[in-house]
Amino acid sequence: MRYVDRQDAGERLADLLEGRVASGALLLALPRGGVPVAAVIAQRLGLEVDVMLVRKLGVPGHEELAMGAIATGGIEVLNHELVAQLGISPAAIERVKQKEAQEIARRERAYRGSRPMPQLAGREVVLVDDGLATGATMRAAVLALRQHRPRRIVVAVPVAPPDTVQLLEEEGDEVICPLTPELFLGVGNWYEDFRQVSDDEVRTLLRIVWRQGEGADD
Repeated sequence: MRYVDRQDAGERLADLLEGRVASGALLLALPRGGVPVAAVIAQRLGLEVDVMLVRKLGVPGHEELAMGAIATGGIEVLNHELVAQLGISPAAIERVKQKEAQEIARRERAYRGSRPMPQLAGREVVLVDDGLATGATMRAAVLALRQHRPRRIVVAVPVAPPDTVQLLEEEGDEVICPLTPELFLGVGNWYEDFRQVSDDEVRTLLRIVWRQGEGADD
């Protein structure tokens, strides 16, 4: 099984989430790729949607390899075993953290502007992305979200390896992932169309779903 694109993935996740999450649940998408997926779910199920800013901490010189992640609010997740194995110094980690923290701040301004973060305490929150590899960024998102004391945290992703799903099941209250291939080979391998999502696309999609949500409130 492969997904046609992120819209197709969102439709399939919406099918699984229908009846399993409360009508007042909040969708928090991980930009950029999680936003098109969450937008489809929001439109299908009539749920409020917003963004959760998380950035991977890449190993210096091998940035595609994640040594951890940071999220809005100063939450940090580090793979201490990998850091020790590669001998990465605290100073090198701090440099990467500062760079990614600046990118989180930039994206907050670009995507949300002056729009306040929605109320999280006591709510059921569904974290959405277009797929997971190591799960480091999603784990950081879950840990950051816990600080706001939501009633329940659901992780919803179209595809992830089995060990990543198992890891997140220990962090969240429920993980919904329809595709868990043993031979994973990367998220993009499970989409026919996995083109990069731009900042402009994220802003456009958020404006659409926010406008629709405000119309529903009226």
